[in-house]
Amino acid sequence: MTPLRLTWVQPEDLLGHELHQARQDGREPSAIATRWHTAGGPPAPLRAGSSPTPPSRYLRQLAEDLLDELADLPSTLTDDEPTDLSSIKALCPNWPGRPTQPATYESVTYESATYEPATYTPRLEAAWLGRAVGCLLGKPVEKLPLTAIRQLARATGNWPLTTWFTTRGVPPDLLAAHPWNRRSASTSLAENIDGMPEDDDLNYPLLNLLLLHRHGPHFTTADVARLWLDELPAGRTFTAERIAYRNLLTGIEPPHTARHRNPFREWIGALIRADVHGWTHPGDPAAAAGQAHRDATLTHTANGVYAAMYIAAAIAEAATGTHDIHHCLRTGLTVVPPASRLARAINHALQLATEARDFDTIVDALHTAYADHHWVHAIPNTALLTAALTHADGDFTASVCRAVSGGWDTDSNGATAGSIAGLLAGSPAALPDRWTAPLKNRLATSIADFDGIGFDTLAHLTLRETPHP
Repeated sequence: MTPLRLTWVQPEDLLGHELHQARQDGREPSAIATRWHTAGGPPAPLRAGSSPTPPSRYLRQLAEDLLDELADLPSTLTDDEPTDLSSIKALCPNWPGRPTQPATYESVTYESATYEPATYTPRLEAAWLGRAVGCLLGKPVEKLPLTAIRQLARATGNWPLTTWFTTRGVPPDLLAAHPWNRRSASTSLAENIDGMPEDDDLNYPLLNLLLLHRHGPHFTTADVARLWLDELPAGRTFTAERIAYRNLLTGIEPPHTARHRNPFREWIGALIRADVHGWTHPGDPAAAAGQAHRDATLTHTANGVYAAMYIAAAIAEAATGTHDIHHCLRTGLTVVPPASRLARAINHALQLATEARDFDTIVDALHTAYADHHWVHAIPNTALLTAALTHADGDFTASVCRAVSGGWDTDSNGATAGSIAGLLAGSPAALPDRWTAPLKNRLATSIADFDGIGFDTLAHLTLRETPHP
């Protein structure tokens, strides 16, 4: 019998990732790396479950000790990349101001727009649908290298990407060399789609609806933690979220849950939880970013947190009814410390997307620039997402297809691109039927009582949690 070995939590797996994280966030880990490799410690696994042989008791204990030593190393980036909100605000000279709000429940007026339930609900439904479409499009090619994604799409005449992936017409040797994501192919290839299957990129927005319903917009990070323990199955968590969940169960409290033996704290997990914070604060990017910060700091630090704040602020601006994606992204950038690695990556992506007409050229440049980052890291994925949205200029199909075709965390990038582009589109009717019809207005999930819920219902539930004066 094969013994059970949980992924993303084993100290000997985490140590390699933490060494890599240390090199990127301004710490000098070479002496610790030498001790680890001399003792026979393995490098960071690229994929979950890729270290099948249990280590010796000595090696596991050494990994735990070295993880703690790495956490104590000083960083040269501390001043430019803080995690506490007051320090972040102090570094952001263009932090957005608070909007004006009239004393009326029927409609809410912000500096840039007025929204009413009758007009905002369709935008929310389009955003939920867009998130599902983009996620589903990226699911069959998640974890595949960029060359494989391009070859599989080209084999069916779907490059540049314009519609769902399919196995029909793909040569057997190509499928053997680059098999679809084994967990997703049965529900996400064109011939297999029957409603929206479960995915963490949709689970977290559902959790955040519960969070706002139970605790309101002034929830605390501890409220997020309690909700997770009550409603989120541990097996539905990955990377930083799984580490934080484990830390909670061992008695560690936020924000230490994000730091304790957590080398994934700058990965993409907090970003994929940001949408609801933006959706429920149309025209108030500062409030959306602050809400995203309280959510993100359960599991992430620095650039992992900034990525969530950036997306929440951009979505809050998109929720006003503007059709200018470039303005939305510029607004998002106002909540990111300007000297941080994430800000530099976003600006690099914006420059590439405005200078190059061919999107593949942009993607290749990004993959070259961030080749030393893990495919789930927030920095390269946020850069790719920014480039995709900018290059697509607000078009829904172009936004989700560019985000997915760029590789890395395909389903997460597709989901966020779809959410923003759906908001910009304004209503479900504005989204092409080939994207929305296969979803059958049905979402599968293991979160609370949401299983089988429709996206129209989710829009109404989201509106219910949107603050009114």
